[in-house]
Amino acid sequence: MLYGVATAPPSPLIRSTARSARRRRPRRLAPWAFLAVVLAALLGFVVAVLVWSGVTLADDATALARVHVQRFGGRLELVRASGPDGRPVPLAVRDGRLTPRRRLTPGEPVTIDVVVRRPGWLGWALGKTRHERLTVRAPVAGVSDRWLTVRSGSPVRVSFDRPVNTVVYRSGGHISGRTLGGARSLTLGRQVAAGTLQVAAAARPWERLGTPIAVSWFPPAKVPVAVSAPAPGSTIAPASPIRLTFSKPVSDALGGAQPKLSPKTPGRWSQTDSHTLVFVPSGFGARFASGLRVDFDRAIAVVGSKRSGLHTTRRIEWTVPPGSILRLQQLLAQEGYLPLDWTPAEAPVARTPRAEVRAAVDPPRGHFTWRYPNTPPELRALWSEGQPNQITRGAVMMFQDNHGLTVDAIPGERVWRTLLADAIRGRHRTDGYSYVYVHSSIPQSLTLWHNGRTILTSPGNTGVPAAPTQLGTFEVFEHLAVGTMSGNNPDGSHYHDPGIRYISYFNGGDAIHAFNRASFGTPQSLGCVELPLDSAAKVWPYTPIGTLVTVEH
Repeated sequence: MLYGVATAPPSPLIRSTARSARRRRPRRLAPWAFLAVVLAALLGFVVAVLVWSGVTLADDATALARVHVQRFGGRLELVRASGPDGRPVPLAVRDGRLTPRRRLTPGEPVTIDVVVRRPGWLGWALGKTRHERLTVRAPVAGVSDRWLTVRSGSPVRVSFDRPVNTVVYRSGGHISGRTLGGARSLTLGRQVAAGTLQVAAAARPWERLGTPIAVSWFPPAKVPVAVSAPAPGSTIAPASPIRLTFSKPVSDALGGAQPKLSPKTPGRWSQTDSHTLVFVPSGFGARFASGLRVDFDRAIAVVGSKRSGLHTTRRIEWTVPPGSILRLQQLLAQEGYLPLDWTPAEAPVARTPRAEVRAAVDPPRGHFTWRYPNTPPELRALWSEGQPNQITRGAVMMFQDNHGLTVDAIPGERVWRTLLADAIRGRHRTDGYSYVYVHSSIPQSLTLWHNGRTILTSPGNTGVPAAPTQLGTFEVFEHLAVGTMSGNNPDGSHYHDPGIRYISYFNGGDAIHAFNRASFGTPQSLGCVELPLDSAAKVWPYTPIGTLVTVEH
């Protein structure tokens, strides 16, 4: 009989230890899970590279623009800028800020190109370089309010719509400048009650000054206030524009009615902004030596006239001066009516109405020279620069006669306008210059001088003691090929002589003319200068109206 051996079962402790050993045995990761982990890590890296490899090009508060390259973006290889005409704009690059190295005009567009070279390990995937372009404009600093109300004694403060680096302003003919360093306002000291100044600003240190902007200020008033340029009561040139700036919009200040300018002056009114009217004369503008005024349909307050303070009126007045004697002489010489030439010290006056009328009241500098070296001393003695004299008077008469004007030797409005028109067209008289002088000492004679040479010397007769020929210098005022001479003899009898030839009247009834006499060289006439027929025929063509005749001992 066989007997088996009984075996006891494992204890609970042994079973627990065996299960723990089986759980700690490492598991093998499935292939698809491993690939997912790798892809996720790679994607995260790519995203990080893309996020941190950017390049930004944007405006900047102080520089023209700013470029920013992120950590993985690479290095800045090229920065280039050009203006609207394609001309390069040199730049200084510092801490990513791009600052122009030449001054830009406010509002000038600038195109900026930036090239960044990526790292080699990134370039194979995204490209070796990255290009960015930005077009910016140089900032323009504007004035926040151009029409200010300022109480008496208060400073004038001009505010800007952005920080300003530099400002230049002109007031009362004086130009001043300040560096504001980013401030937004310019404060001036106490000014006149009302006025206008021109302000030009640069928002950045690397900018030129912008276009000047007019800023006007006015005192408080119950009616609209007007600032006039030129100032009321002042003297203005005929072609000067008239600018009226109101404290309120023009339509409110004038009620829609246009100012009336008198005397009537060619030109037109235009509204340059909501508060400003400008009259621009056309042609030669207002009349010389006149009073010019503008009338309004309603009352306004005016500042800056000869009257003190602010006063209410319906009219503003100015004075237009006469043309200058000096400029009259310059033009007469320039156009061939004087025995002198005139040469300007600087550039000639432009051949435009505006330039010519300006020169008429404010003559340019220059010098006169005698056209002919052998000009008779009697003629030279008659000249005085810038002062009325008989050479100028005779030239005006000749000019009037040549242009069909009334011959009165007065350089009035029509003379000036015709003279200026000839200057603009470049017209020049080519008949030369003549001068006649009569020697009343016995033997009496007449000498004709023309264009630097003596044309003729002839015996002649002057007046008898009872009717002498007056000594002095006179202008020929009437020129007749043939005429009738009549008057009274010294004994009271009357004479009437038709058919007198080659008459040139120069003083009342005194004239140079031909007369049939048995002899010449002694006093025989009734005040005239008598010549033989052949001599008178030679003299007459050289003695048009305006020719000077000197009678001397």
